[in-house]
Amino acid sequence: MSDLTVNVRESLATNRFEAVLDDGTVAGFAQYRLESDGSYRVVHTEVSDAYEGEGIGSTLARGMLDALQERDLAVRPDCPFIASWMQKHPDYLDLLAEDVEIQA
Repeated sequence: MSDLTVNVRESLATNRFEAVLDDGTVAGFAQYRLESDGSYRVVHTEVSDAYEGEGIGSTLARGMLDALQERDLAVRPDCPFIASWMQKHPDYLDLLAEDVEIQA
């Protein structure tokens, strides 16, 4: 990973978590839908081509999941990237909604 400083923030107006660089550039995002049970259905993750391979996706996944964990919210990872990331980081599997299974 390069020397990029990335902060992860939630944008309630757009229903997504964003990976934001120090200069304000949004380098990537994870789009979600709020479900009726209060869980977050993550439907799409995207990193700008200019920042591909810089660890933005992993920073975004960890930041988003840490924020949801702090708020005791469940996740439904429909996005293949987030599902795969959670499989590789099984300490986050406890965030899965009760009826969702992915294998570590």
